Amino acid sequence: MAVSPANSDNLTGVLERIIFFNEENHYTIAEFRPDSAEDKAAKVTITGPLPGVQCGETLHLRGSWTKHAQHGDQFKIDSFRSELPSSVYGIRKYLGSGLVEGIGKVYANKIVDAFGTSTFRVLSEESGKLHDVPGIGKKRASAIKKAWDDQRAFRELYIFLQTYGVTTGQCVKLINKYGGDAKRILMEEPYRVAREIDGIGFKTADRIAINLGYANDAPPRLDAGLLYAMETLQEEGHTAILEAGLIDYAAPLLETEARYLEARINALVETKQLVRHAPAGVAAPLPGSSLIQLPVNDRAEQKIAATITRLGKTGSGLPPIKTDAAVEWAEQKAGFTFADQQRVGLKNALVSKISILTGGPGTGKTTILRALVDILKAKKIRVHLAAPTGRAAQRLAETTGGFASTIHRLLKYDPSKGGFVANEHQPLATDFLIVDEASMLDTRLAAALLQAVPSRAHLLLVGDIDQLPSVGAGNVLKDLIATEHVPVTRLNVIYRQKGQSQIVTTAHAINAGEPGLPPSVNEVAAAQAWSDLTFIVADSAEDCIRKTIQLCTEFIPAHYHWFNPINDVQILAPMHKGTAGVSNLNVQLQAALNPHSKGLRGPHGEYRPRDKVIQLRNNYDKNLFNGDIGVITAIDTETGTLTAKFDHDEHTFDRGEFGDLAPAYAISIHKSQGSEYPVVIVPLLKAHFMMLQRNLLYTAITRGKKKVFIVGEPAAYGMAVRANDARTRTTHLREKITGPAA
Repeated sequence: MAVSPANSDNLTGVLERIIFFNEENHYTIAEFRPDSAEDKAAKVTITGPLPGVQCGETLHLRGSWTKHAQHGDQFKIDSFRSELPSSVYGIRKYLGSGLVEGIGKVYANKIVDAFGTSTFRVLSEESGKLHDVPGIGKKRASAIKKAWDDQRAFRELYIFLQTYGVTTGQCVKLINKYGGDAKRILMEEPYRVAREIDGIGFKTADRIAINLGYANDAPPRLDAGLLYAMETLQEEGHTAILEAGLIDYAAPLLETEARYLEARINALVETKQLVRHAPAGVAAPLPGSSLIQLPVNDRAEQKIAATITRLGKTGSGLPPIKTDAAVEWAEQKAGFTFADQQRVGLKNALVSKISILTGGPGTGKTTILRALVDILKAKKIRVHLAAPTGRAAQRLAETTGGFASTIHRLLKYDPSKGGFVANEHQPLATDFLIVDEASMLDTRLAAALLQAVPSRAHLLLVGDIDQLPSVGAGNVLKDLIATEHVPVTRLNVIYRQKGQSQIVTTAHAINAGEPGLPPSVNEVAAAQAWSDLTFIVADSAEDCIRKTIQLCTEFIPAHYHWFNPINDVQILAPMHKGTAGVSNLNVQLQAALNPHSKGLRGPHGEYRPRDKVIQLRNNYDKNLFNGDIGVITAIDTETGTLTAKFDHDEHTFDRGEFGDLAPAYAISIHKSQGSEYPVVIVPLLKAHFMMLQRNLLYTAITRGKKKVFIVGEPAAYGMAVRANDARTRTTHLREKITGPAA
């Protein structure tokens, strides 16, 4: 080694390559070229927190040398200071990293060859000289100048925000939104940023505001805090909250007194930033007994209630159908006699303008849907099939023989208008709408869908109410059932694969609260390949990960060679954090299944060609939605972009969009709703106790189409099955539908 580790507590040099970066705590492993090295090409490994640094920068490090068992001497960072590179080598590396849009390695070399150590000054003050560089015309020079100015503003902003825990991706969003005014707006209106920038919440804005001298009980702070509390409760699934509950929730959060919050709630109601509903039928409600809602949730529930009323008051637009004869005809076509429950469900759908069909796996929902679609087609009735996710829509089309689409595609989102094309003014051109996986419908999506149903059309909602509720706020399917205003058919007899499918029988046993362990083995190699569900005992989180990887890399390829370990196998974990959480599982599985490709760093890890990724938010411009899963097909290190294929469409993502994607070798069970996968692996440990609930395990098991492996501790399985006290969601939908007498 060219640098003596014995007496060196300070290092200055150039950051060569970032090997690993954790977005949450900025922990970094990197290659570093010290200025003091005798061999100028010598590199050392540095480790520690390095927020916001880029390759090519000059770093002044303070720390100590340590010896790693496998990787040898490493410099552990205690503190650092960064500056833009001053050497030609550093400038060339910095510009060639793809950090500045429009400058890849080729143009970086040309620009640095032309201007040397004056490169940054030229870019900042004399950008017209770029025209002298071969291949850079007026248009490219202007684009490079803008990109450089944006990057400089980003760097200044990032340095300012480092102490507040703001991530690189959040800084990009601030620059995209406010440009050069970002720092000024942050300092003058910090709570505005929390409202307007997705991903920068109240807590970050509050740290900045308090540091700038805002009083603890300042009205802007309390208002922002109350709205933040409402949004946090919304993320937990609630569309409404008791006023007293809101005050109890927000008071410790804001470290303030209830009386101040009561006054600010009144002010927010007065300015229509909150909506208050007094208890129905109570002349003099007690203080704090009203329900509080965000206006967007209040409006969405009103639209759902209005649609239920409208459909109920309007006659059917279907041609005359003799239901008994239609059911008999469908039975003859299917080749078997339907069970009584199935007949009732089919008749309800044909007779009632709006009806609900609910039941677990194997209870005959598919039989009813296929028969219903056959009858409607025979009568030449316009029928539309929809589901919340692409996979669920594809499955619906396959099982019914009809055309199905996602709800978003059915309603046709128009980015220019910021809403769906289909609505109450331009309803869907349909006579009968069937929506599968309706338990996934959150309040806002349900409102958009229902208001687009024509008044004379029929609506059938199909779902399993024992699954997890929707990811978004609300509990629409359960609320509609609870109103008793909508005919409901409950299927509870197993018909499919009687006694044969361990997945089906285990799912129903879980639902019935039977904690007995399904067939189990202690080692992966002992699993019975013919069984469709196996419990593999793991005695620790590390053992759980080892056996999960062994399933993916050894057992599944050996016994089910037709399954692709990346594309056809889905790990579903109860939690994001922890040794056997989604985040660490993705790191371990990526290393095991896709180890060699170099990629691009993002907020959620490294992105490599062949990686499976999940979309984390709705992107209507790309026609991608939260929960969509795709595969990275290409990485461009020159431009800092990646290309991923979702279904049959390819999409390109720039660095600012990397935060919308996360590795998807493992995803949360919540994210799996509405999807089925050929093979499912469920890590299940007592360490997941905070999330272990019966409906969580039930949902995970029922995602497996062909094979399910549960890897974990038997005690954790029992804990999950016995825990049936999932938190009730507070909504106001039922009261809106049933009226004051509810």
